[in-house]
Amino acid sequence: MKPKPDPIGETLPEPWLRGIPPDIHPVIGHLLRASQQIREDVEKAIASLTPEQLWATPHGMTSAGFHVKHLAGSTQRLCTYLEGGQLTAEQVAAVALEASRSASADELLSQLNEAMNRYEGIIRTLRPEEFGSKREVGRKRIETTAVSLAIHIAEHGQRHTGQAISAAKLATSF
Repeated sequence: MKPKPDPIGETLPEPWLRGIPPDIHPVIGHLLRASQQIREDVEKAIASLTPEQLWATPHGMTSAGFHVKHLAGSTQRLCTYLEGGQLTAEQVAAVALEASRSASADELLSQLNEAMNRYEGIIRTLRPEEFGSKREVGRKRIETTAVSLAIHIAEHGQRHTGQAISAAKLATSF
């Protein structure tokens, strides 16, 4: 992947190599950089896709559009757990809507940015002494910690980012 140019015109390395801003805990800084990587990679992969390419399912694969829509939706749901809440009936119902092919690349990028903004806002307020705070996930209220959930959101995001990139490349190769 070609490094993204910064506003001054210099080429920057991938976000995780851009350093941690002063006064931010290294774990928090890395989670923020992971979010930045997701945003940049997804935008690069889907911004120029036609609607047909965005929702194509080459070789029976899941579309790039689905992966981005699911990434945005799942990040929002996981953020609810990270904040210490449980999902509402509306959030649960929204899962089924992720399979609909109704959004453009711009709309999906907007949804993704909204979800990542929420995630970053939560991460910025998470203090290291809260890393071990208990969180409960799902109807079964499976216990985990705040930092585990925060890390999982980044891992899950990277997984679907990679799948979106692959699906987008295949969709444009036909």
